[in-house]
Amino acid sequence: MSEPLFQDIIRKRRSVRKFEPGHQIGRDVLERIVDCGRWAPSGANVQCFDFIVVDQPALRDRVTEVFLRQAQRLVDHAKGFPAVKKTYLANTVAIVIVLGDPRWKVCFPQPTSKGWEAEYRDNNEVIFLNSIGAAIQNIQLGVAAEGLTSAWLSGGGEAIINKELSNVLGYPEWMRAYGTIPIGYPAATQNRRYRRPLSQSLHWNGYQPMQYRTHAQVDFYESTLRPFAMYRDEESLDAWDDRAEKLGDWDAAFTSDVPNPGGKLEPEADFSAPRTTGQATKRRTKD
Repeated sequence: MSEPLFQDIIRKRRSVRKFEPGHQIGRDVLERIVDCGRWAPSGANVQCFDFIVVDQPALRDRVTEVFLRQAQRLVDHAKGFPAVKKTYLANTVAIVIVLGDPRWKVCFPQPTSKGWEAEYRDNNEVIFLNSIGAAIQNIQLGVAAEGLTSAWLSGGGEAIINKELSNVLGYPEWMRAYGTIPIGYPAATQNRRYRRPLSQSLHWNGYQPMQYRTHAQVDFYESTLRPFAMYRDEESLDAWDDRAEKLGDWDAAFTSDVPNPGGKLEPEADFSAPRTTGQATKRRTKD
């Protein structure tokens, strides 16, 4: 039987963007949190990550300024994405930057037969990113276990912001800030965010076609549902007062046990860019 406490910690982990100002926290707590990341699994046990903990207010403010510029670039150049202003970073007790060190990829499987370069280059990258992701998740759970809250910012890995962070924090620019974790005390009690019903995502002994999510369903989520599913404090869409308005004909696809009753699978399609325009992405068409 799994430990109920551990399950509770997993469910308590939340991405929070409203922190109470004026708090401090001991480095012993921060060390326990970061140590959770140190115990994450990694490919070939290379531990290809480093953790920078920013707990000095002046330095935290400089890091915050970097992210304020990054947030503005999202507004200017990634129109339609429901970006959040990063001003809340100023109220954190600490910010953890998770660095990935690409030198350690050499320890992962390397091709020794001609024609297999792409196969193992791709596999190499997957192992590297999985290792870093595991460390980030462990830290997130460590934050929740300490009764604190955090957010998971992928921002930091882009070339511009990574260069700015490396200038502020002193790490080599060829390393990359794959994860940024602000830590603090929540300004208000936060409920759980939307989660797909387990019955939709759990497949027994093979992929079940009736649980497949169609191309059109992905398009609807991206174009219309995304900002609400990202930021509303409700685990189940059943609790939304405006559920009928927001979901419309897509209600069953997002709330029932079977999102694809017909069981038809589709060929691969190009999802490298948004394909439809809805109320959440209409800003993409603006100058």
